[in-house]
Amino acid sequence: MPDDAEPAPLPRIISDWFAARGWSPRAHQIACLGAARRGASHLLIAPTGGGKTLAGFLPSLVDLVERRGVGGRRLHTLYVSPLKALAVDVARNIETPIREMGLDCSVETRTGDTPPGRRRRQHFAPPDLLLTTP
Repeated sequence: MPDDAEPAPLPRIISDWFAARGWSPRAHQIACLGAARRGASHLLIAPTGGGKTLAGFLPSLVDLVERRGVGGRRLHTLYVSPLKALAVDVARNIETPIREMGLDCSVETRTGDTPPGRRRRQHFAPPDLLLTTP
């Protein structure tokens, strides 16, 4: 797919979520989705409040919506953060749209102080999106 090709539309549940807030997806959010769909690497640079978290996770959310039920539950996206506080903040910021859209999608964090029981469960029953630290 050429870089200037029109991206495939967002799944209705996601486009309806944007519309319900009076928003439209931003160009960089659609560009990230397009690059992910092409299997291309990309770098996202946007100002604070520019929707970077959603841009970064939009390809995962779209894929989870489009593929739900195919292959069952498995780890879909691994986000590695240099800071525990950042991982927790990003998780909180992505959980809100997931909850508001009513997506069947789980988000968890795993850091150095994650209890052993949760670590074990995450190994055998991983969330869709796991945010962790090195």
